[in-house]
This record gives sequence, structure tokens and C-alpha cells, in this order.
Amino acid sequence: MIDLNADLGEGFGRWTLTDDDALLSVVTSANVACGFHAGDPSVMRRVCDLAAERGVRIGAQVSYRDLAGFGRRAMDVPAGELAAEVAYQIGALRVFAEAAGSEVAYVKPHGALYNRTVHDAEQARAVVAGVRLAGGALPVLGLPGSLLLTAAGEAGLPCVPEAFADRAYTARGTLVPRREAGSVVTDEDAVVRRALAFAVRGEVEAVDGTTVAVAARSLCVHGDTPNAARIAARVREALESSGVGIGAFA
Repeated sequence: MIDLNADLGEGFGRWTLTDDDALLSVVTSANVACGFHAGDPSVMRRVCDLAAERGVRIGAQVSYRDLAGFGRRAMDVPAGELAAEVAYQIGALRVFAEAAGSEVAYVKPHGALYNRTVHDAEQARAVVAGVRLAGGALPVLGLPGSLLLTAAGEAGLPCVPEAFADRAYTARGTLVPRREAGSVVTDEDAVVRRALAFAVRGEVEAVDGTTVAVAARSLCVHGDTPNAARIAARVREALESSGVGIGAFA
């Protein structure tokens, strides 16, 4: 059994990046942008309404305050400030999730914050502090072996390791930085093969050709990847054809 998640609600005003409607027909968990890297109140409300209608679990995708850089720029934010901003984003999304008859079921950092919390203990603990400040023992979605999941576990929060079907991996099991060529896998067949490798064998081929073990409970297909909805549909079909059950972790 594996969960399929995607980053959704990544629009702002008249600008739209993700095909939320199509992706919500495929995924089981929606990482909804909470306004700091993308998203605005109207976008959040619409995505929560759609997710609730289709039985898709809603997660808060929290980020550094970086609309201009889409949350993908490195930032140095004091721990106390970051914790407050994480709680603020969860609270904002919770209003729309509950209005739709659902709830915020988990938390996942976005972009630079996600990658920073893999190895930065202070920032990882700040994110976890923000989750706890927002209330409820919300599961935290993160990279296997990351300090974020370590901090979440120490705080008594459920930890959910995830893998990325459309991102390249280093031999250490971390994501290749987006500034490097080949960091995003856009070939649809390759994404499907990698999804099967994660779900069936618990492994992925790194950029140096070595095989890396990756134990994941959730599989992400980025909403801003070209043809993301079609890729996600192909991934789900391939997983189900291989006998892998699809279901939300939360």
C-alpha cells in the first residue's frame, strides 16, 4: 500500500501553475500551498473544496516566506519566527479545509525548507515546533533519514517517509539540487519505472548509477512537472497493475 501525493494550489491571483482538478482525480493526498510560496485564500478554498469532494486528504505545504522565489531560495529565518510562520500557514489552510467538511491531515515542507530540514537540526526542530503550536499530532511528511523526521519522532508526531518519482537522487539518498542539470526527471516512462522501483523494491537508481534503498510510505509527483496529471495517472495505473494498493496514509 502506498500513498500518492502532489503539490497543489500553486497559483496566485490570475496566475495558475498546477492542474489541480486533473491531479485531484488521481492522487490520494494533496499538499496545498498555504500562501507563502504560492496560493492565496481563493486558491486554497477552491482546492480544499475539490479535495473534500473527491475524498483526497488535505496537507499543509508550508514554506519560507518567498513568493517571488517560489519558496526555492535558501533563507535564514530565526527558529522562533519560522515556528510561528509554520503554525500560521497550517492555521490558514485549516479554516478552508474545515469549511469544506474536511481537515488538515498532515504537514509537508516545500522547496528550500524541505531540503534544509534534511540536514539542519535547528530548522527541522523549528518546523516541528510550528506543527505542535498549530495543535494536534499532525503527521509530518519528509525525506527518509532526514533530521525533520527525526525531530518529528522525538516530538511524538507520526513520521511519514516519502519518495519522489520525478526527481533525481544522489548516492546518499538526497535529492539532486534543482540548480543542477537533470535534477528533474521529465521522461514519462522513466518516472513510471522509478515509481515502480520505489513501491515494489524500495529502491531508486542514483545519478551515479548506484542503487539506493528508499523506504517510502508516500510517493510524490510534482504538480509543476510538465504533463504532471498525465504522468500521475500513468504512475497510478502502473502501480495498481503491479498489485500495489493505493491509499492515503493519513
